[in-house]
Amino acid sequence: MEKLCEKTISVIGLGVVGLTTAVGFALKGHSVIGIDVTPEKVMGIADGINPTYEKGLGKALKKVKLATSTDFEQVLNSDVSFLCVGTPGNANGSINSRPMQEAAEQLAEQLKGKKSSHLVVVRSTVVPGTTEGKIIPLFRDMQEVRVCVNPEFLREGTALEDFMAPDRIIIGEDNRRQGDMLLGLYNCTADSSHVLRTNFRTAEMIKYTSNAFLATKISFINEIGNICKKLGIDVYEVAKGMGYDKRISKDFLRAGVGFGGFCLPKDTAALVMHAKETGYTPKILQEVLQLNKEQPLRMLELLKIHIPSLKDKTIGILGLSFKPDSDDTRESRAVPIIEALLKEGARVRAYDPQAIPNFQKLFPQIEYSSAEEVLASDATLIITEWDEFNHLDYGNSIVIDGRKIEAAKRAKIYEGICW
Repeated sequence: MEKLCEKTISVIGLGVVGLTTAVGFALKGHSVIGIDVTPEKVMGIADGINPTYEKGLGKALKKVKLATSTDFEQVLNSDVSFLCVGTPGNANGSINSRPMQEAAEQLAEQLKGKKSSHLVVVRSTVVPGTTEGKIIPLFRDMQEVRVCVNPEFLREGTALEDFMAPDRIIIGEDNRRQGDMLLGLYNCTADSSHVLRTNFRTAEMIKYTSNAFLATKISFINEIGNICKKLGIDVYEVAKGMGYDKRISKDFLRAGVGFGGFCLPKDTAALVMHAKETGYTPKILQEVLQLNKEQPLRMLELLKIHIPSLKDKTIGILGLSFKPDSDDTRESRAVPIIEALLKEGARVRAYDPQAIPNFQKLFPQIEYSSAEEVLASDATLIITEWDEFNHLDYGNSIVIDGRKIEAAKRAKIYEGICW
C-alpha cells in the first residue's frame, strides 16, 4: 500500500466535520491546508481559535500546524482534497447540495491544469447517486483526477475522538489503487476489520441508513417510554433489560424529549424524500420523524398538570444545545418547547453551559441567567443532559425532566417525560 505521509491534504469546508478532519489528519502527521469561504473563520482557525465548542478540538488545534486560506487555488499545493461542505436540509426535507456542488465546481476549475495525480474525496453527506451523477462528471476529462467517497461518522461532542479511533472506515471507490491511497492517509491497512470498501452509492447509503436507524431507535424507545409512563413503569429499567441482548445493545435507548442536531433529523428526512422520489413511501421513517416532532410538546402536557395556565408564569429551561458537550442548537428540542411556551404567554428563563450565544440569535426576547436562577422559576424543564445538572439543588422546584437527571428527582414536584 502506498504511503501518503509525504503528501499534502486540503480540506474544503471548515465546519465541525471539516475542521475535525483537518486537525485529525494533522495529528496523524500529514500536512494539511484548510479552505473555507468565511474569512473570519479562516483567520480565527489560523490563530488557533476553534469557531465552535467541540470537546478536545480547540486544544488539538493549538498543537498542530494547520495552514488556512479562503483561496481555492491552494488545492494545487495538495495531493488529496476532502469535500466537507455542509448539505443542509430544505423546507421539504430534501438536502440542499448546492453549496457542496459549488465547492466541487471550484475544485474542478483549479484542477484543470494540474499535471500530477489528485484524489478528490467526497466526505459531505449526499444522497445515493450524487457522486456518480454530479461530482464525477466535473472531473471526467481530467485523467489525473480520481474520486472516492468517505462518509463521516463523527458525533458532535466527541468528533475528534471518533476521528482518531473510528468504529469503521467506509470507502466508496471505482479504482482499487485510489482506495489504497485513501486508507494510507488513515495509517490503516486494507484488511483491517473495521474497513469496508464498496461502490459510491453504497457508501453514500450507509451514511444515511446509519443515521436513520439511530433516529428510529430513539423514537422507538420514546414511544415505549410514553406507554410506560401511563403504566407506571420505568422505561430505563426496560431499556436496561433490552440492552443486555447483544443484538439490541443499550446505545441510543435513552428515552426522553427526542433527538436533534444537524445530522439525525436532516438525514432521516432526506432519506424519506429520496425514497419518495423513487416511488416508495418509507412509512416507518415518516413515523420516526413525526413522533420526534411531537415528543417535546409532551413536556408541556405534563407541566400543565401542575400549572394549568402558563400565562405570565416564568418557566425555566435547563439546556439549550441539542446534546451535552456541544454548543450546537440546530434542531434542539428546546426550540419547539420555547416556541410553545411563548405562545401560551409564559416568560422563559434559560441556561446552558455553552449554547447561550447561539440561542440568543434564535430567541433574543427570552431571559438568560444562571442555573440557580432558572430553578427559582415557577417550574423548570430539563432539555439537555449536561453533567453539571446532576449537581444542582432542585429541592424547592417543580421539574419536568426530559433527560432523566437523577438529582432532579429530589425536586418538590418531579415528572419524567417517559418515567
